[in-house]
Amino acid sequence: MNGIGGPVSFRYRLEKGLIERGYKTVSSPLTADCSAVLVIGGTSRLDILWRARQRGVRIVQRLNGMNWMHHKTRVGWKYALRCEYNNRLLAYIRRSLADRIVYQSEFAKSWWQTVYKTTQSPSQIIYNGVDLEQYSPIGAGSPPDDHIRLLLVEAHVGGGYERGLENAIHLTRALALSGYDNVELAVVGDVPETLKTRWNNNGGTSINWMGVLPRDRIPEIDRSAHLLFSSDLNAACPNSVIEALACGLPVTGYATGSLPELVQGDAGRVAPYGSNYWNLEPPVVDGLVQAVQEILGDLPHFREAARRKAEENFSADKMVDAYLRELTGED
Repeated sequence: MNGIGGPVSFRYRLEKGLIERGYKTVSSPLTADCSAVLVIGGTSRLDILWRARQRGVRIVQRLNGMNWMHHKTRVGWKYALRCEYNNRLLAYIRRSLADRIVYQSEFAKSWWQTVYKTTQSPSQIIYNGVDLEQYSPIGAGSPPDDHIRLLLVEAHVGGGYERGLENAIHLTRALALSGYDNVELAVVGDVPETLKTRWNNNGGTSINWMGVLPRDRIPEIDRSAHLLFSSDLNAACPNSVIEALACGLPVTGYATGSLPELVQGDAGRVAPYGSNYWNLEPPVVDGLVQAVQEILGDLPHFREAARRKAEENFSADKMVDAYLRELTGED
C-alpha cells in the first residue's frame, strides 16, 4: 500500500499502525506488489494514478475541506490561483480516479457534495485518531492556579486564517470583562511578526506567543491549559481538537465546520457564531463566554468527559482499522 503526500502526523500514525498489523508500505503505486493507494488529499502525479488504476490497484482518496478563504479576503493572485488549482485537482481525483472516498467528517462530506456534487464511488467517514498513551491526561504539565490559560494551537496563522486568532483575542478580552481577573491566551504555531506587533500594541490582552513547538511537546502544553479554543472556522477534523480531548483538555469554539461533531456531550462547549461566518462577519461572543464559564465552573468533570470522548471516538487504532477496511475492501 502507498500513501502520497499529506500531513506527517497522520501519515506516520497510519503507516505505523499498518506495519504493526503485518502490512507492507511501498514508496510507489507502480511497485509490483502494491495493491492499494491512499491519496492523502491530492497529487499532481495523475499519470501514476492512472497507470496504477489500469493495473487494478485500489485507489482510496482521503479528503478534508477545501480552500475557500481566498474568495473572502484579499490575498496575492499567485496564492489564490494555487488554491483554485488544488481544489480542482482534488475534485478531479475524487470524480475520475478514486474507487473509495474517505471524508474526515460529516461536515467535509457535505461540503464536497454541495460544491462538486456526489460521486459514484462509495464513501466513508473516518475521523482522525491519536495515540491515547502519548496524548494523555497523565504526564508533565498542569494549568496555573493564579490565572486562566486559553490555548490556541495552529500550524500557521495567515493567508486569511488570522480571523481565528482575532476571535480568540476577542474571547480573551470578553472573559476578562466578565469577571476573570487574569486571562492568558497562549498561541502555539507560526504567527507572522506583523500580527504579533499589531496585537502587542493593541493592549488589554495577555498573549503568550509560544511559536512553533516540536510535536512531542504538545501533550504537555495541552495539559498546561484550562481549555482549548478551536480557531479554524471550517475545519474538517482538526488534530489540535482531538489531541486536546485525549489529554483531558476541554474544547470550546464556535459551532462551525466539524466542531459540533467532535465536541459532544461534556467534552467541551460550542456556541452559535451569531452571524455569517462564510462571509467572515464578526461573531457574537456572548454565547461563547457563557460556554467557557460553564466549563470553568466544573473543570474536573469536563476534563474527564473530554478524555472519555477521545477514548470512544479518536483512538489511532480505531482510525487505522477503518482505513485498513477501505484499503483492502474487507469488512
